[in-house]
Amino acid sequence: MRRCGLCVALDAPDLATAESWAGAVAPHAGLLKVGLELFSAEGGAAVRRIAAHRPVFLDVKLHDIPNTVAGAIRSLAPLGPAWITVHAAGGAAMVEAARKAAEAGGGVRPRILAVTVLTSLDAAALAATGVAGGPVQQVLRLARLAMAAGADGLVCSPREVRPIRDALGELPVLVVPGVRPAGSAADDQARTATPEQVARDGADWIVVGRPITQAADPGAAARAIAAALG
Repeated sequence: MRRCGLCVALDAPDLATAESWAGAVAPHAGLLKVGLELFSAEGGAAVRRIAAHRPVFLDVKLHDIPNTVAGAIRSLAPLGPAWITVHAAGGAAMVEAARKAAEAGGGVRPRILAVTVLTSLDAAALAATGVAGGPVQQVLRLARLAMAAGADGLVCSPREVRPIRDALGELPVLVVPGVRPAGSAADDQARTATPEQVARDGADWIVVGRPITQAADPGAAARAIAAALG
């Protein structure tokens, strides 16, 4: 079984809260996620300050025309995130533009993760947007497109880890949100699994937010999940 690491999602409304969580969970996490809520509230300072604890997964899910996404990557790269997300649904040209912009900055470049299908969407929700065939089919379609266009890895739900490994092999780095320890509430996640199952299926990183940050002791919750990964 490949080694699977823990990324804690610091989905906080302010930097003080996020830094408190970061200090508690950093001993047990290999990555810390700065998402839209925290980045919208605090901007680049959030990336710089959280990076003092652990490498940052900057989950801004860029989705625009290739030129605009390339410009955004050039603006974000100096903040020093280890990873930046873009939507694979933006198309091959957009993913390729993001990769080239990341490479153009020199130094240690941020790696580009392509988001396939949001973990909050099930087959019915996808069908309502005009996507037939269900999540697995759409995830595999977008995964192939994004990797061919130069993405370093993919974001998918727990349900698609094994299908991606079967279809694309060991190369893509798979970052997997929607992971819930046994007994935890699913919240707004539609396609979930436990940390142990996701690790067995071949994930490289699991992303866990509320089951850790809303726990009475976030550090202990992170430690328990990290231990479950082996």
